[in-house]
Amino acid sequence: MSALICGSLAFDTITTFPGRFAQQILPEQVHILNVSFLLPTLRREFGGCAGNIAYSLHQLGGTPLVLAALGNDSGEYLARLRGWGVDTSCIRVEDDSYTAQAIIITDTDNNQITAFHPGAMQFAHRSAVPQRDDVKIAIIAPDGRDAMLQHAEQLAAAGVPFIFDPGQGLPMFDGAELRRFVEQATWVAVNDYEGRMLCERMGASLQELSRSHLRGIVVTLGAQGCELWIGGERVHVPGVTANAVVDPTGCGDAFRAALLYGLERGWELRRCVELGNRLGALKIAHQGPQNHRIDRTQFALA
Repeated sequence: MSALICGSLAFDTITTFPGRFAQQILPEQVHILNVSFLLPTLRREFGGCAGNIAYSLHQLGGTPLVLAALGNDSGEYLARLRGWGVDTSCIRVEDDSYTAQAIIITDTDNNQITAFHPGAMQFAHRSAVPQRDDVKIAIIAPDGRDAMLQHAEQLAAAGVPFIFDPGQGLPMFDGAELRRFVEQATWVAVNDYEGRMLCERMGASLQELSRSHLRGIVVTLGAQGCELWIGGERVHVPGVTANAVVDPTGCGDAFRAALLYGLERGWELRRCVELGNRLGALKIAHQGPQNHRIDRTQFALA
């Protein structure tokens, strides 16, 4: 079976600021903000939510199928995916655009500032959800606005259960659009900030939303783990202590790969989340979103 991953493919330029953003930004002067950060290190990584999720899901033993768009600089990324044995037939190439680019600055408190050029991602809606019998589960991860709307509609029409994971794309949608996403989804996954924004725009609490048709809402809390909302009840699942805290980039995507892996296999949501917490702790100890290695024996997945 395949897990369809609708989301972005991007190149990430990752830098580290050896200080705290809070020390450089004066709250009373944000209306005339003009700051510069000295960044002694810089790396270019393969990224994008769909690519990151596919990376971890493949290592877990799943079969990712990526629905995304790349630009005229796509060759290296396509070769990488094919090198894993991933089916790239649903990835379109836009010859008149660059691949999406993210520039990420992380400070010593693991706060991040990201600048993002969408590039070819803006045209991801030109590809429809494939009509394939082997697609049993999917995720709507951050992507072009039209792509997220259309792919959610197409998955719902095809009867494919999916996780709605708006991520940093959430501010693009108003309350009515978010309500439609939730109505179509089977699960919702957000971090605590996104969860508050989702509730504010929809005019409903997580408790209320979890009493609907949804099989569960997952709210990630960083090192504190996450909380589950199922049938109006909240359960806290503790986090896993990382061996080292090196780079948070891609931790959420690794977590979502675990959700897909477990849900596809019929696991209870708590078990999926526990695996996600372990995988997030593994990822944060490595630089970049696609450089950690998963030992399936260690994770009891062999």
